[in-house]
This record gives sequence, C-alpha cells and structure tokens, in this order.
Amino acid sequence: MGSTSVSTSGSVEPGEGVQPEDGKGTIRVIVADTQAIFRVGLRKIFALEDDIRVVGQAESLDQTLAAIQKFSADIVIFEAALSPNPADAVSDLLRLSATCRLVIVLQEPDQEMTLDLFRRGAHGIVSREIEPELLVECLRKVAQGESWLESRAVAWVMEAYRTQGVRPAGSRPKVSLTPKESLIVSCVTQGMKNKEIALRVGTTEQVVKNYLRKVYDKLGVADRLELALYCLSHRVVEGVGQAKPVAPAPPTNGHAAPEASATPNAAAAASGSRS
Repeated sequence: MGSTSVSTSGSVEPGEGVQPEDGKGTIRVIVADTQAIFRVGLRKIFALEDDIRVVGQAESLDQTLAAIQKFSADIVIFEAALSPNPADAVSDLLRLSATCRLVIVLQEPDQEMTLDLFRRGAHGIVSREIEPELLVECLRKVAQGESWLESRAVAWVMEAYRTQGVRPAGSRPKVSLTPKESLIVSCVTQGMKNKEIALRVGTTEQVVKNYLRKVYDKLGVADRLELALYCLSHRVVEGVGQAKPVAPAPPTNGHAAPEASATPNAAAAASGSRS
C-alpha cells in the first residue's frame, strides 16, 4: 500500500506507489512510530484492508506535527515514546487538527499515563502487542466516533470516575429513563454483554440492542464505554437494583439446561462496541 513519508527536516517526500484520491468510506491513517519495522508491519496489515489507507508516516514528534498539517488524515497512530510528555503531545496534535482522531500506542500498560491521555482527548489507547485484527477493528471503531480502550485500561478509567468525588445533586443532568431502560443500563455498568443482559431481564438480544440505542440518544453517548462512564459519573442509575436472573429452561432429554455464564468484568463488556 502506497504512502508518503515526512522527512526529518519537516518537508514532505513522496513515497513509492502513492494511491489516487480515496473513495468514500476510506480511513486515512498517519503512522507515527520510532521503529521502522513497526511502521512497515502496519502498512502490510492495512494493505489487506480495502477501507484503510496509510497516507503518511513519521518517526519523530516534529515529523508527526508536520504530517498532520500536510495530509488529510482521519486517524493518527501515535507512539507515546515519540514525546517526552505524551499527554501534551496529544493536546498539540488535536489543536492542529480538530477532526483528526488519535490512537496512542503504549510500550507497556501504564495506568497514570492512560488516564492522562484519555483526559487530554485520546480516542484510542492500545499496547504495542495488540493483535492485528484488533488494531484494524480499533481504527474502524474510532473512525466511527467511538472510543477504544483495552480491558485493563477500561477498568482504570471506570475506577477513576467512581472515585473522582460525588457530584452535588443540583449538577446532575435531568434524564428520564424508563424502568426497563434503567435496568438494562445497570447491567451494562456491571460489565454484562447483550446476551447476558437478555437472559437476566427475560428478553432477546435484539430488544436489548434497541433499548440501548434509545438510551444512547437520550444521554448523548456513542457506545457502551461512554454510557458506562456517563452513568458512573452522573449516578444515572443510582438505586436501581441488581437484575434478577430468569428461571432456567426445563431439562431436555434428561439433561439440565446450561446455566448462564458468569458476568465478565466491565472492561470486557464495554470495550469497542456500540450495540
């Protein structure tokens, strides 16, 4: 897949095989990383995807700043190690392009840095060891306006929201959720997936999805992660009881129906899904 790289002096040098203008729906990406082998690897991964195109590369912070101004990119994959202060770099990059979204690559999990990057506006935070198919999914979700955090990072962010202090009653938004909506939202904040929520409240997965879409519109959130964080921060479902599991189906042919699986943690349920 063709790309264009930015020289160390900040000027733009065309790469080999530059492609023509993108078709509708193409995700244009700038890859900014200190390691050439990592950049090459990402180009090979994205070359297999019809909807992702690398339009620029950078190996330093200055090059990244130049690239984001030169190219019309939707997402910048930015290695945190490119800057001595990654959080400040996020602010600088977003200041240069308000429409560009940032996916930050961390060498290893770091709770304090993850929280700081998220607060500064990073749209996605991944580790260097992320599986290729997950990175591709991450880019697609972020391009759609969703946030992407890995499981451990979601847990850190949610815990930070829980412990940031209680808001005064007058500052809470006036949101009216129906009892069924409140129950489903409560399940989401407990980290349950749609299939498990459907089993708990006695309905179907499609009905759960329909309820969640209505709730997203009411609260002005984009996905499950934003919904969980919003509800924890604003105490939207405070006082809603735990969902009671429905009775299992009667045994068939002498064998007991399998029990519902244990509820996963909130990180697994919230990460990378709008439905």
